[in-house]
Amino acid sequence: MTPSQLAFSAREFRDALGHFASGVTVVAAVRDGVPFGLTCQSFYSVSLDPPLVSFSVGVASASYPHIRAAGAFCVNVLSHTQQEVSNRFARSGGDKWRGVAWRPTAAGNPVIEGVHTWIDCELEAEYRAGDHYIVIGRVRELSPPPGQADRPLLYYRGRYHTFA
Repeated sequence: MTPSQLAFSAREFRDALGHFASGVTVVAAVRDGVPFGLTCQSFYSVSLDPPLVSFSVGVASASYPHIRAAGAFCVNVLSHTQQEVSNRFARSGGDKWRGVAWRPTAAGNPVIEGVHTWIDCELEAEYRAGDHYIVIGRVRELSPPPGQADRPLLYYRGRYHTFA
């Protein structure tokens, strides 16, 4: 079916999917000594054996080609205090990393200071699906479990939220 044959608009589709709460992540990598990153809500676990995770990214992303070329990435699960970080990495262009403190994983990928948790991965596979890529990562390193008081940043119905 073409979009004009559907019984709903792209906006209605987006609004309906907005009723599903999701965590907010920044997927980050270093290529030729330069860090790259993008905000991503479509992140999930795929497999325990082997340990695989996945995220989806738009084919028009300016940052993803650098992450793909790096061949590895770190998924930074944002803390409830990091709305500004999410907004910064959701924008296209500009120096997203200015003023953002980070340290490298053992593989050299950026871990943003203050994140809820992080998962470091090697790029395993990529599939084109409509106007997005589905990216599979093989987990190589994890952060220690977050503290009891730390809460993740959530996105629901077009706004940020957190647990009470």
